[in-house]
Amino acid sequence: MAEYKNFTIIRRTKGGIPILPFALIKKAILGNEYELSLVFPTQTESIQLHKVWKKKDSPVNTLAFPLDTTSGEIIITLSQARKEAAKYMRNYHNHLVFLFIHSCLHLKGHVHGAKMERQERFFYQQFKQN
Repeated sequence: MAEYKNFTIIRRTKGGIPILPFALIKKAILGNEYELSLVFPTQTESIQLHKVWKKKDSPVNTLAFPLDTTSGEIIITLSQARKEAAKYMRNYHNHLVFLFIHSCLHLKGHVHGAKMERQERFFYQQFKQN
């Protein structure tokens, strides 16, 4: 488990987590004071979460849970992100960056639509990996 100011990363899977600018993205979108946990669940946990929250019987790519106005939790399934990256014409690391940005924007209050997509593009251009 890695910890930064008001930001915790929890890995429940085997293997490592790619070194990506998660803390910088969190700070840019949600600010320093927002308390955030980023959880990388097991495949089994991911399927269970997807069943409960989206009524789907497959691993979830990402879920964002606002706990209150100043804290939340993001779930990202690494294996699912790896599988779907090519579908979105991104490499694995950049797809993880995108999923994290997407979830942070949901925690900020954005809903799917043109405004959120503009914000996703803006932050993705800043944080994508070359």
